[in-house]
Amino acid sequence: MNTPPTTGALNASSPSRLPVGIMAICGGAIAFDGYDIVVYGTTLSRLRDEWGLTSGQAGNIGSAALVGMFLGALVVGTFTSRWGRKRTFLACVTWFSVLMVLCAAAPGPGFFAVVRFLAGIGLGGVMPLAAAFTTEFAPRDRAAVAYVIMQSGYPVGGVAASLLAKWIIPEFSWHWMYLIAALPLITVLPAAWRWLPESAEEQSVAASREERRDAARAGLRAIFAPGIRTTTVMFWVMSFCSLLFVYGANTWLPTLMQDDGRGFSSSLNFLLCFNLGAIVGGIAAGWAADRWGSKIVVTASFLVGALAVLAFSGADGTALLLVLAAVAGYGAVATQTLINGWVTRSYPAQARTTGVGWSLGIGRIGGIVGPSVTGWIVSATSGGTAAFLLFTAVGVVGALVAGVVRHAAR
Repeated sequence: MNTPPTTGALNASSPSRLPVGIMAICGGAIAFDGYDIVVYGTTLSRLRDEWGLTSGQAGNIGSAALVGMFLGALVVGTFTSRWGRKRTFLACVTWFSVLMVLCAAAPGPGFFAVVRFLAGIGLGGVMPLAAAFTTEFAPRDRAAVAYVIMQSGYPVGGVAASLLAKWIIPEFSWHWMYLIAALPLITVLPAAWRWLPESAEEQSVAASREERRDAARAGLRAIFAPGIRTTTVMFWVMSFCSLLFVYGANTWLPTLMQDDGRGFSSSLNFLLCFNLGAIVGGIAAGWAADRWGSKIVVTASFLVGALAVLAFSGADGTALLLVLAAVAGYGAVATQTLINGWVTRSYPAQARTTGVGWSLGIGRIGGIVGPSVTGWIVSATSGGTAAFLLFTAVGVVGALVAGVVRHAAR
């Protein structure tokens, strides 16, 4: 008899394919996660003019949301063990959506930075939750590509921010870009409330509050177990390098292009291509990871990104620069997506949210450093060449670390 699956019936072993609804909900949340981060880069030039920000101040404000994301990624495992994935997911989406509205009403840089920090806590919690849901329900032979398709929501959000900024900011104001970030309250949140299932894996591992506390401790023990802890630390280093590249470039690329003499709309084309490259390249890389393994593909992706941004620093001609921006976007954003999937699949059920949460949390330190250090470099050198060399260096380091990982933790 064919009956629709109930919440309890949805588990990793029963479905033969990833339910489209689950992937759409998680991907939608990640799209707004990406939008909320990239939107700062699209509005930065206007904020600098309106508030008289220096490059260093602009970089520090860009890092504020990343500090919040660092904390959110670290604590989400604890909240999940007590509330379950679904309720924690709903809380995170509500939290960052409401706070992004407050960004639109910010009277000055101080208030804006504090609200961005607080919003970052919710943004940081959503990504490991979406990763855990997708990994649980994905078919095992298509886990990497299913994860990458869902995670492609992040650069889709970046593309949306770039396209909307080209129209909204000149016609209206930068404030509207942050009001749009409240849309998850009427799109993602109702859908998640209605259709997102409770995790069947969590129910089997942590049925009571006491068992959930035990599960949280078991997750930490699993990622630091002998024979595994070295791999765990390597995952952290890879995330650090990738996220420094991602957030440094997403924050500063349009402004650097504008400082180089291009108009506001033209400068946003580089951010648009950066994120488009992440979408197209990321899906292809997910298929490759299922075929040849995450280690080979992550290593190659880091190197491709490093070479592209190195060429970008010395290239001339708009068409070539746009192509290189797309390739660099693949090497930055898509690489982090592959790392997240690699990490999530590497731990047992009770440690998945904790494992990817800690990997992203430590990686967020790179994300925090990225906008700030890039801002300092731009201020000290009065140009973007040194910043592009920084991104090249972290790409090479990431490739070296990925290449020496001996095995995935199980």
